[in-house]
Amino acid sequence: MNSPTVLAPAARTSEPAPATRVPLYALRLPGGYSLRLHRRAVAVCAVLTAALSAAVVWTLTTGDFPLAVSDVLDVLSGGGARADRYIVMELRLPRVLTAVLVGAALGVAGSLFQSVARNPLGSPDVIGFTLGSATGALLVILVIGGSAATVAGGAVAGGLLTSLLVYLLARSGSAQGYRLVLVGIGVSSLLASVNDYLIARASFSDAAGAAVWLTGSLNARGWEHCVPMAAVLALLLPAALLLGRPLRLLEMGDDAAASLGVRPDRLRLWLVLVGVGLTAAATAAAGPIPFVALVAPQAVRRLTGATGPNLAGSAVLGALLLVLSDLAAQRLLAPTQLPVGVLTGVLGGCYLVWLIARQWRTGRG
Repeated sequence: MNSPTVLAPAARTSEPAPATRVPLYALRLPGGYSLRLHRRAVAVCAVLTAALSAAVVWTLTTGDFPLAVSDVLDVLSGGGARADRYIVMELRLPRVLTAVLVGAALGVAGSLFQSVARNPLGSPDVIGFTLGSATGALLVILVIGGSAATVAGGAVAGGLLTSLLVYLLARSGSAQGYRLVLVGIGVSSLLASVNDYLIARASFSDAAGAAVWLTGSLNARGWEHCVPMAAVLALLLPAALLLGRPLRLLEMGDDAAASLGVRPDRLRLWLVLVGVGLTAAATAAAGPIPFVALVAPQAVRRLTGATGPNLAGSAVLGALLLVLSDLAAQRLLAPTQLPVGVLTGVLGGCYLVWLIARQWRTGRG
């Protein structure tokens, strides 16, 4: 006779062990598609979004004419006094929304480039794409002359030409890893020399304005900067999200990705084009702001613990970092306003020091 206790272990082993359960949400989409979401990543994005919303409202309340949170909310809902509406809608809201959009664009671009290069240093400000956009914009500002739209076109053209040059020079079977980073650093140094030459040849007033712009600044940003940036992000951010799934496969290696139906060279080219477009648009709107594209993707990956590019989290954290940096740039030495690039440079330098110290301690251990 069989004892009933013999069947108990078999019944228990038919259930999946808790340790094997994948921390994912399955979100059903129209058309039979589904989207898997990492639970911790969703929680981190929710917290970062709440922090970003609070930072935006806080920024709208501060300045030479402080406002209460209730006054700001009244204006945003369509009411409020005329003076409050002018301060919020014409002076502060365009600037903070430009910071949100530029930070999100840099965060996504940094995540794309770091994943393509498979290197944490593969951000657009390190491998020269940001400086390429800046060179194109400087040529328009100091040599050709033109409107804000012409400057934006010069930034896009400069970023695309620089990316093409880096891609071709680094392409040895594929543009990836340390080769891409080293070629990018070399091209970046060359472009920095070109930018210095352009400033040295310009008049004093043009050179002073260009030098401030090269630092990265959100001073005097209005709706004419915010609206084009929003249009570019509305076009390129969905494209980046669509490329995110095959990018996860590409991170496993070209051979593994090709065996799963991905064409690595073609995908890598599209990823570079989307990343360059985001970088160029951000540079045209606010100048070459350093380190946001480098720090945001790495910090998000540490916070979420999820593999892959973490595009949504990088966008939200990039926006949060730039909004807080711009708020500090406005208030630290008020009434003098610092270029936001000074604050992001300090932030990025502190992060790099911490990262190097951490790696050194880990290696020593």
